[in-house]
Amino acid sequence: MKLLLLFVPLLVTAAELSFNRDIRPILSDQCFYCHGPDPANRKAGLRLDDEKAAKAALKNGHIALVPGDAAGSTVVNRIEHSSKALRMPPAYAGREALPAKDIEKIRRWIEQGAKYESHWAFIPPVAQGGATIDSLVRQRLEREGLQPSPEADRATLLRRLSFDLTGLPPTPAELDAFLGDRSPKAYEKQVDRLLASPRYAERMAWRWLEAARYADTNGYQSDGVRDMYRWRDWVIDAFATNKPFDQFTVEQIAGDLLPNATLEQKMATAFHRNHRTSAEGGIVPEEFRTEYVADRAETTATVFLGLTMGCARCHDHKYDPITQRDFYSMFAFFNNIPEKGLVYNWGNDEPLMKAPTLEQRIQLAELDAKLAAARRAVAKAEPKWKRQQEQWAKPANWFPDEDLAYENKLPDSSFDGKRVVTEKPGTVVFDYLTPFTFSTWVKPAEKNGAILSIAEDFAEGNGHGLYLIDGKVRLHVVFRWTDIGMRLETEQPIELNQWQHIVATYDGSRYAKGVQIYVNGKPQAIKVLFDELNWPMNFKYPLRIGSGNAMGFRGAIEDVRVYKRSLSREEVITLWDRAPFSERSTPEKIQLAYRALTKPPELLAERKIREERDAYWKTLPTLMVMQEGPKQQAHLLKRGAYDAPGDAVEASTPSALPPLPPDAPRNRLGLARWLVSKENPLLARVTVNRFWQMLFGVGLVKTVEDFGSQGELPPNQELLDLLAVSFVNSGWDVKQLIRQIVLSDTYRQSSKLTPALLQRDPENRLFARAPRYRLAPEMIRDNALAVSGLLVERVGGPSVKPYQPAGLWQELGGGGGYPQDHGEALYRRSLYTFWKRTVAPPSMTNFDSPNRETCTVRETRTNTPLQALNLMNDVTYLEAARKLAERLIRESKPTVDDRIALAYRITLSRTATARELQLIRSAYSRAQARYTKSPAEADHFLSQGESPLPRKISRPELAAWTNVASILLNLDETITRQ
Repeated sequence: MKLLLLFVPLLVTAAELSFNRDIRPILSDQCFYCHGPDPANRKAGLRLDDEKAAKAALKNGHIALVPGDAAGSTVVNRIEHSSKALRMPPAYAGREALPAKDIEKIRRWIEQGAKYESHWAFIPPVAQGGATIDSLVRQRLEREGLQPSPEADRATLLRRLSFDLTGLPPTPAELDAFLGDRSPKAYEKQVDRLLASPRYAERMAWRWLEAARYADTNGYQSDGVRDMYRWRDWVIDAFATNKPFDQFTVEQIAGDLLPNATLEQKMATAFHRNHRTSAEGGIVPEEFRTEYVADRAETTATVFLGLTMGCARCHDHKYDPITQRDFYSMFAFFNNIPEKGLVYNWGNDEPLMKAPTLEQRIQLAELDAKLAAARRAVAKAEPKWKRQQEQWAKPANWFPDEDLAYENKLPDSSFDGKRVVTEKPGTVVFDYLTPFTFSTWVKPAEKNGAILSIAEDFAEGNGHGLYLIDGKVRLHVVFRWTDIGMRLETEQPIELNQWQHIVATYDGSRYAKGVQIYVNGKPQAIKVLFDELNWPMNFKYPLRIGSGNAMGFRGAIEDVRVYKRSLSREEVITLWDRAPFSERSTPEKIQLAYRALTKPPELLAERKIREERDAYWKTLPTLMVMQEGPKQQAHLLKRGAYDAPGDAVEASTPSALPPLPPDAPRNRLGLARWLVSKENPLLARVTVNRFWQMLFGVGLVKTVEDFGSQGELPPNQELLDLLAVSFVNSGWDVKQLIRQIVLSDTYRQSSKLTPALLQRDPENRLFARAPRYRLAPEMIRDNALAVSGLLVERVGGPSVKPYQPAGLWQELGGGGGYPQDHGEALYRRSLYTFWKRTVAPPSMTNFDSPNRETCTVRETRTNTPLQALNLMNDVTYLEAARKLAERLIRESKPTVDDRIALAYRITLSRTATARELQLIRSAYSRAQARYTKSPAEADHFLSQGESPLPRKISRPELAAWTNVASILLNLDETITRQ
């Protein structure tokens, strides 16, 4: 009797329907589009995603959901209605009637009280006390009447672990060490070894690059190059040092806003500068700037919240409680970045920073120390120079008729990088940073305008012009007259009908902020009229002043005109007109002339070191980063159109989630800290779900990008929440999370699929076995390089261009050809392969890599004939097969069976079966006979790739073993994670 009393409640509980598990998926799939969160699309005033609205009386007096009364509920009446005109979902919309089982679920749920629940993903995760990965998986399997699979054999286990943690196969030596280690912690030691490997960080970085839409080009039609590899290096280092994931998140969203931000923290913000940008003529810059900001909002929501927030860009979300105002409130966090919609197409664009490596920083520090010492020597020599100048400046030592054309280097240890003209009128202009300066003296006679200066390059379609218009000095810097250039003018007019000294400088930054106009040595406030220059202005000639300005030369040193011949930071050529010494007698001018003509050794030494330091500075890599600009009011954009602003919005988090704390800054730093706070129920879940996907091929929530109503309800939410909670409690320790998963019995199961499992759980959503799936694209290529001995394992650095089909860029992407690299660059890991968005690496896209035009977090796998053709014909794999053949000949005994045995250990981490030995022997014999008979065919087969051929191996023999190696590299097992 006691047993019965205990058992009855269990039966009742089992019969209880859950809104989140049983009902929400039906409503979301069939009803929410017309009766969900979006008021603009809502029909009949009925809202079923909100409990209060669903149970309220409609305008016709009917009630959609009457708790406990299915027959009296309008929802039931309409989904069961016999009339196609009245039945829901509507037949006129091409929708089928609900399945009987779903109708029955809804009836039972209403009879049970129609209890709503908050969406599961918006409820903070809670872990069961004492639960483990294995206990929760077993509980779920027991409810389904299933048992877990036995542990995989040791060779398979190490191979699986090696690919999962490093993206590369185990070597025969590593396999032998593991098989020979019979200690209880043998497997655990392998886990720790692989987690400590530099290969681990590279493997982890690949998926993050896809989420961050990292590429080496801008995207869109012209798709010019950019240089962001220093951020990729930062990501690799973050995983290698096991940077806590909350810190990893904050630094990428708002590292520049952290107090006393370091170089690395600023570099981290390049995460949100990886988006596509456009340099195409004719675009509307503000339209594309808006696209860039929207991309950041959508990427942030996808990567850190697992929400399809982009669906609310044009209207309220039709399935989730995300309003259009929510989208633009998130948009507002990223709206103040000082970037332009039209960008420079052949390099990095503002805002950017120098991003030297550690070695480069050490070198720079050494040069800075040398320069400081040289400047101290200059200061120490000042008294001596002063005495010598006094003698040198006596009239008896002066030659008034001498042509004083000279190269002048003005030492200035206090130069601030901005002050390019001294404020004292009449002194010589020395420009330390700008690509060019130009100056003129002008006496304006008319207010309406005058041409002051025109560059010689104008005849070639670009150049500059300095004008006087309505009394204001105007500068034009033009690459293409139609749409690429900039126009600026002084805010205040200059004094008319008197001589004025006008100088304009430009630093080549492609931005109006790089321009300064000086009148009589004083910088002028500038009004920007047009600022769309996106091309470097490298003039072929020194800038010249028109002949009409010759009257400016009055024979005094104040009239010196200064030109820049090139981008050299130091080269300044000054031309002096002959004039009586009496007009050049100020101490400052004498000092300048003395130093230019006598060239004191201390100055020459300082100049040499400064030039060396400056030349080195120019070689340092740059990185596009985030930066806060002036506040720019964000607006809700009607239908998402950039030119249709609606209500003003302030930066805020989605209304369905916990709000920002009252004291949190309303900027990216406030957002970043909110993302990693315990109040946010999504970040930990979303993150551990992607790591689970990385190890199992599919997430605990299959829709890794969508934790909303349209996303999958996790079959084992308890397991997801356990991992999320333990991840946060560990201090967001990524390596500990990965270790926790791969040490579990669940991970270590065999992947053998039995008929029973195929019938009951074909997609392995219950994890009764280990998954079996094709390796990721980068692993397939890296595996071939690794087993062949070609792989170059150097961490970090610029992207490389390995083999690619000839003419592909020209055919598909326009522009110039593909400048293939040579030497070691051909054999770097795929992580470092140059990624052109419009023509992504074909060996990657053939195996389902995304093109990285947008954020991608879900892994996809297909099987197509093109993949087999790739493996059998691509130069990479043919060369790898040849080098693998060389290994077999070089590293094994000279018998066919021994070489086959080694080939299997290298490529498959196991021994060959008797049947396999027989087949491969036969294949080798046929190939040897063929190539012996046709040496020319052997030579052609072995000519693939740039690695040198061995001299002491006969070509027919090498070709035969290359054929064997190619067969093994093409096996399904070779490219499959078991």
